[in-house]
Amino acid sequence: MKFNNVNVFISKNARLGKNVKVGDNTVIYENVVIGDDVTISNNCVIGEPTSEYYSDSCYSNKQTFIGSNSLIRSHTIIYAGCTIEEDFFTGHRVTIRENTKIGKKCRIGTLSDLQGHLEMGDYCWLHSNVHLGQGTKLGHFVFIYPFVVLTNDPTPPSNICKGVNVGNFSQIAVNSTVLPGINIGKHVLIGANSLVVKNIKDYILCAGNPAKEIKKVTEIKSRESGKIHYPWPYNFDRGMPWKGIGFDEWLKNNPKYD
Repeated sequence: MKFNNVNVFISKNARLGKNVKVGDNTVIYENVVIGDDVTISNNCVIGEPTSEYYSDSCYSNKQTFIGSNSLIRSHTIIYAGCTIEEDFFTGHRVTIRENTKIGKKCRIGTLSDLQGHLEMGDYCWLHSNVHLGQGTKLGHFVFIYPFVVLTNDPTPPSNICKGVNVGNFSQIAVNSTVLPGINIGKHVLIGANSLVVKNIKDYILCAGNPAKEIKKVTEIKSRESGKIHYPWPYNFDRGMPWKGIGFDEWLKNNPKYD
């Protein structure tokens, strides 16, 4: 373990793997487990207690897990009870509330806010300033672009929580809002500045306020090549596990992502 040793607090009940680096002014609470080769930058809080800590004299933190080869950038707060798999990256000032489950090789951009009790699959990329309400469920390879909001309260304020479900390989473009309980299929593209008020089937381009079905994504042409661009995994491989082998060949050995 390597520490900068300036105002660093690590609970004696936390477990850190090999070659973990911890920046200045960072706090790691009890019952935190961190894998090998993880870097936690300055001013982070890992295993932040939930609100019960302040009222329950018997409170104890649920386990917080961060997988190996992850990079947690400065001012990120990860609450107790989160499970985050390997190769996880954040931007700065990210908040991840309690009981969040995040798959492997995910990225969360600067100033994003995950409100807890939600699930993300593998290879999800959230750009900056994304808000995910409680109950959200993202499949694998879901990309969400800046200033997108996924809501969860159909009659605010209420005690109802209906999160948004997003299928594998779907994309939600900038400044879009998805209303509570909406189901978005796989390989869907939501256009910029859209307000999504109803469920969307697989392979659909949807845009507008309110968002309407425009056409199948399989009709959209690339502005680079002029050829059909979607499903996008056949035409984009930067940072993807099928780089160099092709999407179909990779999928044969990874059927759970289909």
